[in-house]
Amino acid sequence: MTSKVKALFDSLNVKYTSIELNTLENGSELQQALATKTNKKTVPQVFIRGTLIGGCDDTLSAHEQGTLQKMLNDVNATLPPNAEELNKTISSYIDNNKVVIFSKSTCPFCRKVKALFSSLGVQYTSIELDQIQHGAELQKTLATRTNRSTVPQVFIRGVFYGGCDDTMAAHERGALQDMLEDHPYEYDLVVIGGGSGGLSASKKAAQLGRKVAVLDFVEPTPLGTTWGLGGTCVNVGCIPKKLMHTAGLIGQLLKDANYYGWRTIDDQDLELNKTIKHNWMKMIEEIQNHIKSLNFGYRVQLREEKVTYLNSYGSFIDSHTLKTVDKKGQIKNITANKFIIATGERPRYPNDCEGAREYSITSDDLFSLPYCPGKTLVVGASYVALECAGFLRGLGLDVTVMVRSILLRGFDQEMAEKVGEYMKEEGVKFIRPCVPIKVEQLKAGEPGRLRVTGKKGDGEIVVDEYNTVMFAIGRDACTDRIGLENVGVYRNPKTGKIPSVNEQTNVPHIYAIGDILEGKPELTPVAIEAGMLLARRLFSNSTIQCDYLNVPTTVFTPLEYGACGYAEEDAIKKFGADNIEVYIQNFVPLEWTIAHRPVNACYAKLICLSNEKERAIGFHYLGPNAGEVTQLVGIILKKNCTKADFDALIGIHPTCAEVSFYTY
Repeated sequence: MTSKVKALFDSLNVKYTSIELNTLENGSELQQALATKTNKKTVPQVFIRGTLIGGCDDTLSAHEQGTLQKMLNDVNATLPPNAEELNKTISSYIDNNKVVIFSKSTCPFCRKVKALFSSLGVQYTSIELDQIQHGAELQKTLATRTNRSTVPQVFIRGVFYGGCDDTMAAHERGALQDMLEDHPYEYDLVVIGGGSGGLSASKKAAQLGRKVAVLDFVEPTPLGTTWGLGGTCVNVGCIPKKLMHTAGLIGQLLKDANYYGWRTIDDQDLELNKTIKHNWMKMIEEIQNHIKSLNFGYRVQLREEKVTYLNSYGSFIDSHTLKTVDKKGQIKNITANKFIIATGERPRYPNDCEGAREYSITSDDLFSLPYCPGKTLVVGASYVALECAGFLRGLGLDVTVMVRSILLRGFDQEMAEKVGEYMKEEGVKFIRPCVPIKVEQLKAGEPGRLRVTGKKGDGEIVVDEYNTVMFAIGRDACTDRIGLENVGVYRNPKTGKIPSVNEQTNVPHIYAIGDILEGKPELTPVAIEAGMLLARRLFSNSTIQCDYLNVPTTVFTPLEYGACGYAEEDAIKKFGADNIEVYIQNFVPLEWTIAHRPVNACYAKLICLSNEKERAIGFHYLGPNAGEVTQLVGIILKKNCTKADFDALIGIHPTCAEVSFYTY
C-alpha cells in the first residue's frame, strides 16, 4: 500500500518526505504516537500541509476526485517552511534518533559513512537531503548549526560529530565506539568534586547530551568551618583572597591619598587606625554575601544543564559503583560508566607542632573568620602564606611570617626575595629560618591569646604571643579516603597525587583533573580548561588536549608578582647558563612618584635562549596589576616570540606594562 502511494506521487512529479518507520530506531514508538493522533494504526498515513489525508485508499480516492491535485496545486503549498519550522524538523531528527546522518544519495562520502555504521551493526537514520521536500532549505539551516555546508553530517546522541573524515578518524582511534556504547549504569558520567574543574566538566558533558551527576561535600575544618558549592577557589581561595587583597591595597592607597590632596573632614591626614579605621566584620559580610550568590548561581547552572547535584561524600566500592553519604549519614549507591575525580586539596597541619590543630587556623577559616584576627603569625612561605600576610598587614594588623627556608618554592627565587623585601618595607616581620614546635592557648576568645614557641636554624628558641596563628605550609590532595584502592587507581604514596596521561588514570574509565594531578599547575583556570576539554573528548569528536605549558599566574602579595614560563634557575638547569640571556628592568609606576613610594621595588625580567635567536622562555614581573600585565604573555611564549618581538612592541603610555616589556 505504501509503495502504491509513493508511486502515485512519483507519477505526479511531486516531491515528498517518506518516514520509513521500520528503519528508525524508535519507529514502533513513533507509530504508536501517530496512532493516538490519527486513530489509525496502519500505514501509510499521508499528510499534506499538516493535514491528514488518510491512508492508501483515501489518497487514491482524492486523486480520482481531483481534490488531491487541488491541494497540491495550491500556491501556498510550494512555499518552503520558515527557519523556525526547519529547525524544529532538524531537531526532531536529531533528538529522536541515536545516530542521524544528513546525507545525499549521490555522495560517495555519505555512502562511506553509512557503510561504516552498517559494518559496526549500528542502526542509523539517514536523511537524504536530495530526496526529500525542502532538502536544500534544510541543508542551509543545518549549516547555521554546524558551520558546515557539506555532507555527510553525523549526529550521535544529539551531538554533532562531524563529517566523513571526522567519523573515520574517530573510529580509528576508538572514540566512535565509546560514543556509540550503551551501558547498564545509572549515569554516563559521575564527577567527584564540585570545584572549578568538576563543575566545568560536568556542565560540558551535560551539554553534550550525557546523563551526569556531580558530588560535592565539604568536611569541616578543625574550627568547624564549611562552605557551599564551588570548591576552594570560590569559597576559600581565589575569590575571597583577591577581595581581601583589594582591601589591603586600599589601605595603602589611603596613605597615598594624602599626597593627592585627600583629607578628613576636619583637615587631618588619612591615617589608618588613627583618623580612619577598617571594619573587619563589614568586609567579611560583603565577601560572604558575594560568595553565597556564586554558590547559588552554580546550583542554578547545574539545574539548567540537568546535572544531578549530590551534596554527598563519594567513595568507590567497585569499578563502576560509588557509595555516597550525605550530611545526615544517609547512604546511597550510584553507578556510572565513567568517572572524573576532581576532589582538590586541603591545607596541611604540621605533625611535629604541639597544639597546631587545636589552636590554629588555615586559609580555609580566615576568609569567613567572624572576628578580626588581631596580631597574627603566619607560618609558611607559600603564595598562600605571603598573600594572606600581605593583605592582613594592609588592613593595619601586626603580622609576622615564620619561614622554614625559602620563599615561594617553585617560583623564580630572585623575584621571591624581592617580594619578601617589599613586604618587610610594608611592615611585615619575618622569622627565618624557623619552624614552630608548640602552640599554647593562654586565653580563649575571639581572637584570644596564644603563645608560640619556635626553633631557628641554629637551634635558638624563640617565643612570642599572638592573637591568631595561621598555618599555610602546603596542601594535601584529597585522594586518601575515596576508595581508590578498591578500583586500582594508582596515586603517588608520598604526595597522594594521581599520575595521568591526558587526564586518564591507569584505570581507563576513571579520569582526574585539577590540583590532584601529578606534575600539573595547581591553578583554577587550568582545572576549568582541562575539565571542559576532557568532557569534549569523552563525549564528542574532539581531540584537543589541555596545554599545561607556559601558563601565566600571579601571586597577589602587596607588590604583585606575575610569572609565565621558566624561572631563571630552572632555565639554567634545563638549557645551561651559557645558553641563557636575562634582560631586566627596574621601573617606578607614575602613580607612585607623587606618593613617594620605594624607587627600585618594581622589576621585570625576560629570560631568553641565546642559541635560538633569543626566543623568550620566561617572563617575570613585580609591580601593580601583575595579573593584567602578565595575562597575554602566555600567548607570546606559546608562539615562540623573541626578544626582538618584545622590542618591536609599541606600548601604551603611561603604563607599567609598557615599561616592563622594554627590558634592557
